[in-house]
Amino acid sequence: MSNIVIATRESRLAMWQAEHVKALLQARGHTVRLLGMTTQGDQILDRTLSKVGGKGLFVKELELALEEGRADIAVHSLKDVPMDLPAGFALACVLEREDPCDALVSPLYASIGELPRGAVVGTSSLRRVVLLRALRPDLRIEPLRGNLDTRLRKLDEGQYDAIVLAAAGLKRLGLEGRIRQIFEPDAMLPAAGQGALGIEVRADRADLIELLAPLASRADALATAAERAVSRAMGGSCSMPLAAHARWQPDGSLRVEAAWGDPEGVAPLLRVQAEGPAGDFAQAGALGDAAAGRLRAGGAH
Repeated sequence: MSNIVIATRESRLAMWQAEHVKALLQARGHTVRLLGMTTQGDQILDRTLSKVGGKGLFVKELELALEEGRADIAVHSLKDVPMDLPAGFALACVLEREDPCDALVSPLYASIGELPRGAVVGTSSLRRVVLLRALRPDLRIEPLRGNLDTRLRKLDEGQYDAIVLAAAGLKRLGLEGRIRQIFEPDAMLPAAGQGALGIEVRADRADLIELLAPLASRADALATAAERAVSRAMGGSCSMPLAAHARWQPDGSLRVEAAWGDPEGVAPLLRVQAEGPAGDFAQAGALGDAAAGRLRAGGAH
């Protein structure tokens, strides 16, 4: 294929991700250009995503560009991709994953343990809210929307004592020096798909699916498929305080860990895991379903 058009959001991180895929394709001899777009998710900044339609707001305009033939592929942060794509679309490729963990960013404090009682921490992720409460119930957690640069600016203006961001985005933009603490998954379990890039195409574009296959990481595709199966089985939206993370074990099995927290803070944080072989997507999905079943059995809803 001589010319490939990539649909992408226009935030600095999204453009980095699209440029990364562009470089990979150009290295394989393809001519590639970017189609930058502003999505509803980028425009609505005064309300949490859970109240205005969820993370799908970041992909709808890009899917329209695919449907109308203005673009051939769309590059997404996988954690922003709805668990069930609209009819006619397919997730063609999951690239090698960056660090999936969360990171604490603060101008004054080196770790969450150093934050004083009542310190203001910014995040609009319900998952991060319930996990932070489990770690430090004395903190004041306040909403934080906007792209990565906007969030950092609000922190630097003194609106927050610390904020929690995905480590992957900071590392990709050369901002690793802003990270004060990486949360290990045992402390703060990541979101399904966090740190991974997914490439979406129209389902009828077998040519593109074949063309993108060499870019895929099968190990990361299987792990994120298990994570996304947890979210799908639980109703999969950003209005749910849910975490899911899969890690390959030394014996070749896949361990899927999931956590659910009560947004009202009444029930304690619930954590479960399921482990087994994941040689194909059916097995990976079954592990995710098993973890979701254990969450429901423990009282998650």
